[in-house]
This record gives sequence, C-alpha cells and structure tokens, in this order.
Amino acid sequence: MVQDPDRSALWLFQPLKPVQTTEDGPLCGLTFAVKDNIDVAGWPTTAACPAFAYTAPAHAGVVQKLLDAGASLHGKTNLDQFACGLNGTRSPYGAVPNAINPLYVSGGSSSGSAYVVATGQVHFALGTDTAGSGRVPAGLNNIVGLKPSRGLISARGVVPAAQAVDCVSIFATTVARAAQVLAASLGHDAADPYSRALSLASAPFGAHFRFGLPASPEFFGDGVARTAFDEAVQRLKDLGGEAVPIDFSVFSACADMLYGSALVAQRYEAIRSFFDAHEAEVMEPVRSIVGAGRPYSAADLVAAQTRLAALAQQAEPLWRGIDLMVVPTAPTHHTIERMRADPVVLNRQLGAYTNFVNLLDYAALSVPSSIRPDGLPFGITLIGRCGSDWQLAELGQRYHHATGLTQGATGLPLPEPQPIAGLTLAAPPRVRVAVVGAHLSGMPLNGQLTERGATLLSRTHTAPVYRLYALPGTTPPKPGLLRVVPGEGERIEIEVWDMPLSEYGSFVALVPAPLSIGSLLIADGSSVQGFLCEPLALQGAADITHLGGWRAYLATTEPTRLAFP
Repeated sequence: MVQDPDRSALWLFQPLKPVQTTEDGPLCGLTFAVKDNIDVAGWPTTAACPAFAYTAPAHAGVVQKLLDAGASLHGKTNLDQFACGLNGTRSPYGAVPNAINPLYVSGGSSSGSAYVVATGQVHFALGTDTAGSGRVPAGLNNIVGLKPSRGLISARGVVPAAQAVDCVSIFATTVARAAQVLAASLGHDAADPYSRALSLASAPFGAHFRFGLPASPEFFGDGVARTAFDEAVQRLKDLGGEAVPIDFSVFSACADMLYGSALVAQRYEAIRSFFDAHEAEVMEPVRSIVGAGRPYSAADLVAAQTRLAALAQQAEPLWRGIDLMVVPTAPTHHTIERMRADPVVLNRQLGAYTNFVNLLDYAALSVPSSIRPDGLPFGITLIGRCGSDWQLAELGQRYHHATGLTQGATGLPLPEPQPIAGLTLAAPPRVRVAVVGAHLSGMPLNGQLTERGATLLSRTHTAPVYRLYALPGTTPPKPGLLRVVPGEGERIEIEVWDMPLSEYGSFVALVPAPLSIGSLLIADGSSVQGFLCEPLALQGAADITHLGGWRAYLATTEPTRLAFP
C-alpha cells in the first residue's frame, strides 16, 4: 500500500491493489473512491488532519454494502479538513482544483471525490454532506451529486461533522449511476443512532409538475450565473414544469443558523476530545469555526433547536401546491486565489442554497445544467421532501439528458437514460420538438425524426411573435424562424413531434448553424423545443411571414416538391 505524493491533493491514500470482495452483484465492474472521513478496514482515516489520523478497524457500513454489491474500491480522497468547508482549499495536503478549470475551486468538502469522478478516474465516489458538501462540488465540476434523505444510508464508520444532520452522498457522472449506487447502499443500520427505515415515494412527479424557486434569487453579482439559472428554469418549463416563485427568506434564516447559532456546537461535539487536546493542529479557518461551538450551553442548544423547529413550521405552507424546489447548486464560482484571500465570506456564498436542506430534513439532487460562456460549469439542485429520492432522480435524469452536456470533464457523451430503481414508469421519458421547415412531414429531413422513433403529435401554429424567412443557399432549402417583439410577428405553421429523450441529443447534434434549438412558444400558450435562427443569418433572406408557413411558401415556388400525407 502506497500513497502517491504527486497526487496527494486528490488521493490521500491508494492501495497497491484495489479492494474487491466479490465478482458478483449489481455493481460488479464499477470502481469507486471514498472521502477520507469514511473508514476502510486497515487504511488510515485522516479527515485531512494528520494529527487526527488512525487506522480503521472495520469498513464503514456503506463501504461494506458497496463491496458486497461487487464494486471495487480504489482509494481515499482529499477533503476540506473535518468536512468543514464548501470550497476544497482547506486541507494540509493541498487544494483540490476544479476539474474543468484548475484556477477555480473544486467545491468541498468532498472535493477529491468529485474531482476523481469528473475526470473519469473512478465510476463513482462517496462524499459526505452536512451543509452542501455532496452538492456544491458536483455543481462546480459538471457531475451529479445525490444527497439522500437523512438516515437512508448508514453513517456508521464516518467521522461526524454534525452527526444529527450528516448524510453520506454519492457522486457520479449520470443520475442513473448515482441512483444505482443508492439502491445498493441504502438500508437501516441499528448501529447508527440516526439511521432510519424510510418509505420512499414510488410514483414520479409526472409529465406536469410544479417547482418552487426563489422569488428574488441571489447570485452575489454573478450575472452569468443568473442567466444560466434563467435558462435552467426555462428548460424545466419545456419539460412540463410550472415555475412557482416563493419567498425564500425562511430557508435563508434556517441556513444562517447552521453556523450562526448554538447549532454550531455540533461541529465542536463531533471532535471534542481531539480538539480540546490538539486545537493547534487544526488549520484555520476550521479551528475558529469548530471552536465557536465550545462556549454554548445546553440551554443555548435547546433554544436553537426550538427556533429551527419554528422555521420548519413556517416553511411547511410553502410546499403546498409545489412538488419540489429548484435552486442554483452554487450561486457563483470563485478562483482558488480569491477563496484563500477571503475564505469565510466566499465559502458562505457557496452555501447560500445548500445549508438549510439537511436541517429541514429534505432530499436533494444536484445535476449539471450548462457550461457558462466563460467555460465554467453551472448546476441546479432539485430539492424534495424526505423520501422523494427516487422522484428527484427521475426528473433529474430527464433534465440532465435534455441539456446535451457531456460527462464531467471527460468529454464523453451521456449514455441512454435508464430506469430509476424504486419507480414504476409508464414509458421512457420523451420530449416535444416543434419543426417549421425541412423536417415537416414529407419534407427532405423528416427522416431525421422518424428514424429516432419520433411521432407526430399535432399540426398547429406558433404564438404570434415570430417572423419566417427563406434562407438563401441552403440545401435542402430551409426557413429561418425569428422571435420578435409582440405586435411585429404572426402565427407560423408548425408540427409538434414527440421524441424519446434518449434520441434528443443526437437529433440536436445534426442541426447546422445558423439554425439552433431553443424554446418555442406555441399557440396554446405552452412552450416546446423548436428551431430558431440567428438574426445575422437573415440578411438578404426573403421575409415570407405573410404566407403563414413553409409549405405555403414552397407552393408558390415549386409546387411539385410537396409530398406530405
């Protein structure tokens, strides 16, 4: 067994030979890593503090379950010391860089686990999540972070951060993989005082769902992130969602309690005996954060718990009429240099949409959403009530595959969506696509739809906010659809097709510039995915809006071309 010093910022421990106990089971063939606050028998557990290190006498409960399911363990990864931080720079073994841009933070505290998944070194990895450590690194590295309902996965053999709200979390490049690992690792463990036998919802949210989102979201001046979130909201609408703005102040107040009240005493209690004897061995700002929990009395803690219960009561009515909440996984992204210069304030920003989740006993799933114009990943988090884990996974998979993103930093395309364990789905997920020109029934490119299993849903019109142009020099001839301000457009004839979501990415890849796929408003007031055109390409193009559609235009030029049913 050796530790590779050249990779110590990522891997804190790697054995000469991976650990595998069986070559059978649902996870056979999959490799994984664990955050180094999770015990593996015979390996050191450091929690990124050398003075704290000990050799684990047994596997953590979740590690044993994964090995029994056939997965092979390849090592332990770096973290923010004692899982205290959301940025990945608080380790004596070095900062873990972002997998996409190494000048930026990876997110933490499960920084190393996210990095080795995003770069394809293992199939999945375990982290922990108290205040967002299983979600922020996922959002900042273009991967999936599944934070299960509290107590669903045993935390026996995990160095606690705040034991009453800690969760073991799962990183993967796809939702299906994360859900597969969850299915293999969940289960009640009487040796974990906070383990629970939970009944998980088995029905998906469905084709039409209502999602709450902050009425006034905060991005700390990051306009690019704000635009990315707006685009995410629109994509959810395109998938059948209805956005419901909610007052987020109760959740922000709850989040502030994690470190701004006697609840921080849980951080101190988790490592009290070590901290009292070796306080100088704990690095800043972890030392100050943990030490802040020391002066509180038992009465202070009871008062804080009562305040938290009151906030939970205030939050409850906000769930009436929504199926889930959707927030940015992280509202902005910081460089390592900037984070080190202002480690407390900037770290707090990263937790703006994560700190309250475990305190209020919710489940959460972070999924990639887009790559920003500056090249940085942007993710969103789906938040549901306790026990909504499979529901979040089903919707999260639909959303992730609608983005067309690749896996982590690997450049590999997403595989086909897979059934989510624990759910009964009537049919594989599908997406509606509106076509306006050469993809119409009987037109030259219609085969690109039919060969992907798409079926015609309706012949209808756009909302009256578009103009249609005949693009010069295109083969086969194609129109360009441009959205304009109300009052300057007309209704344009379209067809709406229903396509398997698994085929959508390959279809979009065929769309040539200056055409693109975006959100299209149709006559009934709903929106679908559809063809749009870059305004610059319309210079010299004939405006054919008055004809009402592409078929009518072709009838004025080459009537014999028409061959639709």
